[in-house]
Amino acid sequence: MFAIATWGQPPRLSREGEAERCRRGKLLCAEWNVEERRFSALQQLGSLPVLADNGSVKATLQAINKMQADGVIGQYAIGGAVGATFYLEPAATVDLDVFIIYPGESTGPLVSLAPVYEHLKTRGGRVQDEYIVIGEWPVQFLLPADDLEREAIAQAVETAVDGVPTRVMTAEHLVAIALRVGRVKDHNRILQFLEQEAVDQERLRGILERHRLASKWREFERRYLEGRQ
Repeated sequence: MFAIATWGQPPRLSREGEAERCRRGKLLCAEWNVEERRFSALQQLGSLPVLADNGSVKATLQAINKMQADGVIGQYAIGGAVGATFYLEPAATVDLDVFIIYPGESTGPLVSLAPVYEHLKTRGGRVQDEYIVIGEWPVQFLLPADDLEREAIAQAVETAVDGVPTRVMTAEHLVAIALRVGRVKDHNRILQFLEQEAVDQERLRGILERHRLASKWREFERRYLEGRQ
């Protein structure tokens, strides 16, 4: 077993009731603020200019949803920096990472993204390096590299952006993936999640244990979190 530094837990009472009590100063507000920031981010993402203009956001997500409806892809989930923006304060980012599973969950080193690219190119998408540009937004489609990413896709949160339904990885899966990748910018993103109290710690603990990342988390805590609790 291992410990996760205490940064707050999500609320369990009604939004309206907790907000009112918080405003009146009758309880500690940390728990309420975790979920309120998460709720606000999910509601406001479609209007964030740092991601793309509203038309690009809508056109991109509609194209991805149409591809799913046509059976080209199965489940999908937004991850990476844009996925994190659903939960954190907005930050400038250029491209969209979309993790996909093909119908029948075809995976492996021989599985190609060619069907995705061919489908989108016939509908106005254009290839730019490792991206395909949809509605002026560079999108990188990624197949799951391991069971952690497959789980992150399967358990993604359903939401809507500018009226268009979509799916985004949970904050806890985003943190676990960032921990596994382990670059400096990934560690910085984890710290943002913790400092903004955007993760459910019990859920994160379960994910880290399930995917054998507990020791890596302990190392991260020693490096970044000791003395901050």
